[in-house]
Amino acid sequence: MITLRMARPADAPAIARLHVQVWRSTYQGLATPAAYAALDEPRRLAQWQEKLQQPGKAQVLLAESADQLVGFCLADAPSHPQFGEHAEIKSLFVSDKHQRQGIGRRLLGAAASEMLRVGYRSIALGVVEGNDSAMRFYLALGGTPAGNYTDPGPLWRSSNVIYVWPDIHQLAAVK
Repeated sequence: MITLRMARPADAPAIARLHVQVWRSTYQGLATPAAYAALDEPRRLAQWQEKLQQPGKAQVLLAESADQLVGFCLADAPSHPQFGEHAEIKSLFVSDKHQRQGIGRRLLGAAASEMLRVGYRSIALGVVEGNDSAMRFYLALGGTPAGNYTDPGPLWRSSNVIYVWPDIHQLAAVK
C-alpha cells in the first residue's frame, strides 16, 4: 500500500538518497559526465535540508510503502520566466522498482491540489529533451507541450520541453 504525506526536515536524508539513485538511472547518457559524477548524496542532502527548512509555498510530497520512501514530488513557485504564472513541478522521482504503479500520477495530482490550495490556477514542468518516457507520461496525463528553455544548472545546462496544464484542476483531479 502506498501512502502520501508532506515531507518534514527529518526526511532530507531519505529524499537525497532516492533523488541521487533515480537521477543517475534516468539521466545516465543524457547528463554530461561531469554533472553525473558531481551529483552525489552529500550535495543533494544539503539542498534538501535547506529546502525543507524554508517556509513558503514549496510543497514536498512523499510516497511511502511499508515506511520506505519510494517517490517524491516538489512543487513551488516558477523558477524560470518561461513558466510565467504557472506553479512549477520542480522534481518528480519514483524509485525504479516502483515505477508504473500509479505513484507518479498520485504524487502529481496531490502536488497540483496543494498548489491550487495556495492560489495557483495552472501548473507546468520542464522535461529534459531525450527523457522520452517522462514525456509520454506527462502527455498521457493531459500535459501540453508549450515551448522550450535551457536550464542553466547548477551542474549542467540542459535543453528542456515545457509541459503545461492550463487548468490546474485537470491535474489535481488525477488520482
